[in-house]
Amino acid sequence: MKRLPDVDSDYERFLSRGWLRFSHDADLANWVARAIPVAERLRNDPDLVQQWLRCGGTWFAGVNIFPNDAHGAIPDASVPPLSGAVIDFIVDKLGFDGITWDPAQISVCYPGYPQPWDGESDAAFRFRRDRDAAHVDGLRRSDPGRRRSPAEGHAFILGIPLNTADPNAAPLVVYEGSQEIIRSALRDRLGGIGPDDWRSEDVTEAYTAARRDAFERCPRVPVTAKPGECYLVHRLAVHGVAPWTAPEVAGAKRSIAYFRPDPDPGGSLAWWLGQP
Repeated sequence: MKRLPDVDSDYERFLSRGWLRFSHDADLANWVARAIPVAERLRNDPDLVQQWLRCGGTWFAGVNIFPNDAHGAIPDASVPPLSGAVIDFIVDKLGFDGITWDPAQISVCYPGYPQPWDGESDAAFRFRRDRDAAHVDGLRRSDPGRRRSPAEGHAFILGIPLNTADPNAAPLVVYEGSQEIIRSALRDRLGGIGPDDWRSEDVTEAYTAARRDAFERCPRVPVTAKPGECYLVHRLAVHGVAPWTAPEVAGAKRSIAYFRPDPDPGGSLAWWLGQP
């Protein structure tokens, strides 16, 4: 695997490695403290459990179920708008000012993750177990999962832990530097095609070849944080969820709120491959 260059600034580190962890922040810790009761109600809601509990009961996927507004707040539950050092970084360094926050995913893993999931092929389960089900967000599957097209221009992935968990409790993993492998492959595949037409293009072959390249060349790094801390992942980075190898203690869980805002829903995707 390649060794990534040493860099001085957080911005350079983010662009080189494809992710960045932020230390404890009082503003974010306050958001987490107010968000936890809401997230707990959601993960225990019978209807949501029926809809989102997967992988043999070891993963509550909870996609876009957090009822936050465009500022990341839930006024009725006293959840404040998102603020703090990571938001300053997103605005000042990444240039995403005035972003509209999407409803967060509440992703909860339990001891034993992953287990076989009804409807999941043997190959898909092995990929989840052995390769973290690693992927790039924003590529939509169609034609029974065989075709992938650019669909959503996520600006980044913001992960905010909602509980203190063992570092081996199904952590996020990022293949460091993979974002530039993916960027290069998709630029080559989509070269000569107007960005307004990218959503209709099948990029499966280029994407899967680039992902294999990332597996071979990029360090696989588990990413963990505690409540009040958080991490930011580059929109093109290959990432996934590692198996749970922590002690299987009764009642244990790993709960994270993930935001993936799209700065221009349905608009041109030129920036998606063009911006750093």
